[in-house]
Amino acid sequence: MDIYQIWITHNRPWSEKEIVFCLTILLLCAFCVIKAACTHKIKIRQAAALILLIVYLEIVFGSTVFTRTPTVRRYELVPLWSWAEVLVHHSRDLLIENLLNCVLLFPVGLLLPVIFDSGIRPSRALLLGCIISASIELCQLIFWRGLFEWDDMLHNGIGCALGCLVMNVLIKYWRGRKKHPDG
Repeated sequence: MDIYQIWITHNRPWSEKEIVFCLTILLLCAFCVIKAACTHKIKIRQAAALILLIVYLEIVFGSTVFTRTPTVRRYELVPLWSWAEVLVHHSRDLLIENLLNCVLLFPVGLLLPVIFDSGIRPSRALLLGCIISASIELCQLIFWRGLFEWDDMLHNGIGCALGCLVMNVLIKYWRGRKKHPDG
């Protein structure tokens, strides 16, 4: 199943209330972030990264929880069950789903070092990714909007940590080029 098929299978269009709610949250957060940037509490690039993070998380929560059609409460409590299916039963679909779950919070990991204006440890990004993912999984369980599973939390956390690692390397490279422009 390709990404488009996954998207249209699990997601309905956003309602007007959902759009207004998300825009309201975005505008309130943007106001606070812009105020912090104008008072020099944070840099402009940090403010931009924070706003991008808010928009991205709204899209993620919208697509993984709020626009999904309610079904029945489903959960898989066995850790790494999806990898057992991939390795034992050669499930290509679950392999793709696992990799897509790693990709889901990769952009969050990319934004974290920019938001904190320094390299942060990938272990902290892993933890933050797992916390974000746990909130998604709990919402899915509470609102009957998908499968609650530990594997998604792990995959999302790994993706967030990998994004952070990539951005840390890019920042280090960029700062090195600024110090030595001819090299």
